[in-house]
Amino acid sequence: MSERIVIVDYGMGNLHSVNKAIAAVGGEPVISGAARVLAEAEKLILPGVGAFGDCMANLHQSGLVPVLQEYLQSGRPFLGICLGMQVLFEGSDEAPGVAGLGYFKGQVRKLSTNFKIPHMGWNKLSLRSSSPLLAQAANEYVYFVHSFHAEPQDQAIITSTCDYGMEVTASVGQGSVQACQFHPEKSSRVGLGLLRAFKEWQP
Repeated sequence: MSERIVIVDYGMGNLHSVNKAIAAVGGEPVISGAARVLAEAEKLILPGVGAFGDCMANLHQSGLVPVLQEYLQSGRPFLGICLGMQVLFEGSDEAPGVAGLGYFKGQVRKLSTNFKIPHMGWNKLSLRSSSPLLAQAANEYVYFVHSFHAEPQDQAIITSTCDYGMEVTASVGQGSVQACQFHPEKSSRVGLGLLRAFKEWQP
């Protein structure tokens, strides 16, 4: 079994930290924005930091949207992180009119809470439905930095939530496609556990 994990480089995202974290759990990280490398990947991580509209613009400009959409349907393991999770949905309040990758039905909404936005720092996960990546994560603390969160049409795809004066979607998943709003690469032992599970996962 190959330990090679391709991290998508589209000009946005915490590539260095994700790269380091994958190496730390014994994976072989490859950072690439080349369509061919992504299309042939056995495992793919889409990281993301920044704005929804910029992210989609960069993905279109790089010619990666059809490549990613095809990969998502391929049954091979995929992990979206933070903005990389949000763009799996149809659209976002952050960029009205900009279409996401549309793998999951639903929208990304601005956090509606009296707490400070962005939601930044450690928060506790509540597991909702089974996830191949979160077996060790129940009631554990992970690290968030975001102002928007996904509201899936099908609530059954929500694998964990956290409380921030409202219920926040912390992770989603269906089959070979899993994604988290928090940053596993900044979430210490629990985050490394998630990335190790992804490395070893055979859907």
